[in-house]
Amino acid sequence: MRPLWKNPKKMPCNALRRGYFWNNRNPLLMSKPKTAISPTRAENYPEWYQQVVKAADLAENSDVRGCMVIKPWGYAIWENIQRHLDAMFKATGHENAYFPLFIPMSFLEKEAEHVEGFAKECAVVTHHRLEPDGQGGLQPAPSAKLEEPLIVRPTSETIIGATFARWVQSYRDLPILINQWANVVRWELRTRMFLRTTEFLWQEGHTVHATEEEARAETKQMLDVYADFAESVMAMPVIKGEKTAGERFPGAVATYSIEALMQDRKALQAGTSHFLGQNFAKAQEIKFQNVEGELQYAWTTSWGVSTRLVGGLIMTHSDDDGLRLPPRLAPAQIVILPVHRNDEERAIVMQHCETLKLELAAQQYAHEPIRVRIDDRDLRGGDKRWQWIKRGVPLILELGPRDIADEKVFVKRRDIEGKGDAVPRSEIVSTVANRLAEIQQALFDRAKALRTEATIEIDTLDKFEEFFTEDSPGGLAYCHFVDSPTMEAKLKELKCTVRCVPFDGPIESGKCIFTGEPSDRRGIFARAY
Repeated sequence: MRPLWKNPKKMPCNALRRGYFWNNRNPLLMSKPKTAISPTRAENYPEWYQQVVKAADLAENSDVRGCMVIKPWGYAIWENIQRHLDAMFKATGHENAYFPLFIPMSFLEKEAEHVEGFAKECAVVTHHRLEPDGQGGLQPAPSAKLEEPLIVRPTSETIIGATFARWVQSYRDLPILINQWANVVRWELRTRMFLRTTEFLWQEGHTVHATEEEARAETKQMLDVYADFAESVMAMPVIKGEKTAGERFPGAVATYSIEALMQDRKALQAGTSHFLGQNFAKAQEIKFQNVEGELQYAWTTSWGVSTRLVGGLIMTHSDDDGLRLPPRLAPAQIVILPVHRNDEERAIVMQHCETLKLELAAQQYAHEPIRVRIDDRDLRGGDKRWQWIKRGVPLILELGPRDIADEKVFVKRRDIEGKGDAVPRSEIVSTVANRLAEIQQALFDRAKALRTEATIEIDTLDKFEEFFTEDSPGGLAYCHFVDSPTMEAKLKELKCTVRCVPFDGPIESGKCIFTGEPSDRRGIFARAY
C-alpha cells in the first residue's frame, strides 16, 4: 500500500479541513481523532472540564494554592460578561463605586450570623511589615502587629453598610443603588478553576431603601436581570426561585437564586439576590429621617455573580472537541484562516481576507459590530483550525486560492458536528448575522432540551433515593418537602441539596417525601457544584 501523502505538510487543504492527521505509528494510513479532548465527558466529566479549560487557553493554576491565572481568552470572556451586565445594571439606575479590600474584624462581629457564615473562609491580615528572621528568610515584624486584624473581603456588606451609614441622613438620600466590580477571597479547601477558587472576580450590588416594599422589589428586579442575562446572552436556561432557610445568605431575610443544569446533570447556582431586611442596617446604624421626621432603620439588599459564570458557560455548552461559545459572549465571533502555499499566494489570499474581514465587521449582530479576527500565524492550517475549534469560536472561515477562484468561503459552525461547507462569498456576508443568531438560539435550545430530559417530579422517598444513587445520572427532582433535620440527614447521605423553591411552581397540596408532613410547595433537588 502506498502512503497517501509522503509529507503531511503537503496534504491538500481539503484533507486538513476534514480533520485528518498523519498517523506516525503507521505512515501508510491517515487517522482521524474521535475527539480533541481526552477524556470525554462520558469517561470522566471533572477531568474533561479541566482539559477544556486548558485546551481553550482560558486559565491555569497559579503559584498560590487555590488561585488561578486567567489568560487573555478567558479574561476576554469575563470582560464581555462584565460589559453586558454593567450596561444592564446602569439601565436600572445603578452606579459603580469601589470600596476597600480590607475590612476591620469588628465590622464583621457586629453582625453575628454574618460572621458565623464566613468565619471559616476568612483570610486575616495581622501585621503590616516584614523583617529578616535571622536565618536568611522573612517574618512578620512583632512591632508591626495591627491593633485590630483586617479581613480580606469575603463580601462587602459590613464595610459598605458602614459607609452608607455616613451617606444616609434623610429619606431624600434614598434609594442608594451601588454596584462594585472587585475581587474577593474565601479560603476554599477544594478548588476548581472558575467554579471555586480562593480568590475570584465578581460584582456585588448593594442598595438602601426607605421601605420594605422597595427593597423587596429591588431584590426581585436584580434576579430578573441575572435571569435575562443568563438566557439571552449566555444561552443558559435558568430557574428562578427562593432559597430555603438553611441555604440563605448569612444574615439575610430572604435569598433568591437562578439555578442552571450542567451537562453532567448537576445544578449550578449562577447568581443570587438577597433581601437583607433591616438586619445589616441595625448592625451598621443605617438610619434616616422619614417624611414625618421620625428616625428609622433603612432596608437593604445585596446581589452578585462571579467568574463562576465562566465555569457555567463551559459546562453548559462545551463538547468533546472543546469549548463552544454563544456568539454574544465570544471574544471573536468569526476567525478567518488564510490558506496559502507560497508568498505569491499569500499576498493574494491576505488581500481577500482583509476585504472579507472589513465587510463582515461592518455587519451588526445583537446591535453590535461583529467581532472578526484573521489568524495568519505561521502554523499548519489543521493546527490553527483545531485551536479555534477548541477555543469555541462560533464561526471559522477558510479562504484559499481555490475558494477565491470559485468566489466561495469554507464555513465551519462550531455548534454543528462536521467539518463545514463551501458557501458563496456574497452569501456569507449577507447572512452572517442570521448565522450567529441561529448558533445562539441552537445552544440555548440544546441546553433547555437537556434540562427538560433530566427533570422529574418525585412523590416517594424510594424513587428519590433511586434517582440520586451513585449509579443514576441524576438531574432535577421536583418534590414536596418540609424543612427538617430528617430531610437534611437524607440529603447529606445522598450528597444532594435543595436548590430553591421555583417562583413559577404551582401551589398544590402534597406530603413531604421525607417526613410525610403536609406540604403546599415543591422544591428543586439536585446534586450541585
